[in-house]
Amino acid sequence: MQNVIETQGLCKTYGNHFAVQQLDLAVPEGCVYGFIGPNGAGKSTTMKMLLGLIAPSAGKVLLLGKEMNPRNRLALLRQTGSLIESPSGYGHLTGQENLEIVAGLKGVDHREIDRVLEVVHLTDARHRKLRQYSLGMRQRLGIAQALLGSPKLLILDEPTNGLDPAGIQEMRSLIGEMPARCGTTVLISSHLLGEMEQLVQQVGILNQGKLLFQGPLAQLQQHSRGDVLLRLLYPQRGLQWMADNGIRCRRENDTLVLPPMEEDALAQLVQALAARGAGVVGVATRTRSLEEIFLRLTEGKEVA
Repeated sequence: MQNVIETQGLCKTYGNHFAVQQLDLAVPEGCVYGFIGPNGAGKSTTMKMLLGLIAPSAGKVLLLGKEMNPRNRLALLRQTGSLIESPSGYGHLTGQENLEIVAGLKGVDHREIDRVLEVVHLTDARHRKLRQYSLGMRQRLGIAQALLGSPKLLILDEPTNGLDPAGIQEMRSLIGEMPARCGTTVLISSHLLGEMEQLVQQVGILNQGKLLFQGPLAQLQQHSRGDVLLRLLYPQRGLQWMADNGIRCRRENDTLVLPPMEEDALAQLVQALAARGAGVVGVATRTRSLEEIFLRLTEGKEVA
């Protein structure tokens, strides 16, 4: 599968400060990629470098399999749609008229406007003034503008910022259907992992300009498995058996707490404790939420 976005050793410095440091992104074709990190992590700076809005201090940007340079930047951007920061528009004009202006600037047939309005569910509001639009409607109109020209890549910077829960859910649904409906790969940034986990297939976690994790969401979710809790009638017997067999654990009242383990190993352990007469009466696991994993990563802690 081709990567629609690749960066190689991408850096951006301001004086002695690294805003982005040795960033190697890989965004596969046909997915929704969640670019996630705290505010100030370097997400917007990276997106601006991807679009050629600011120049990297070092490294390369490849879009759609081609290295971006001054000669091909415009050709690559014609195949790329973006919504960085707040959507722009003229409040005294209608949604339709705003799209007509963007279509003219992009050299896109105005018949495309019907298609993008349908995609973002604004067909019925096309003749309303932009100043009458809610924030969520403005965000969707911004995405409609980005979709003009049928881009192969869509870059969205915090598109759910400021939306109410209903608006966030509507935006999630809209973005989630983009790859199948429009044939568009989506890179979406957010500072909230919990918000993204219902939407993305691939994840990159950025903090202080450095990439801490990149890969399938399912791979990140594997880290959610937490400690094993064994509740025993005779915890001292269990504790002694653990010590005799070199198994690391700690005692919390009548419960032994062990590191995460595979299910077959846990089954053998329970059987051995029962044979020892420890009286196993309960087995449970603590599960880390993805938000906890995110916080551990951004705090520099291990997630295993």
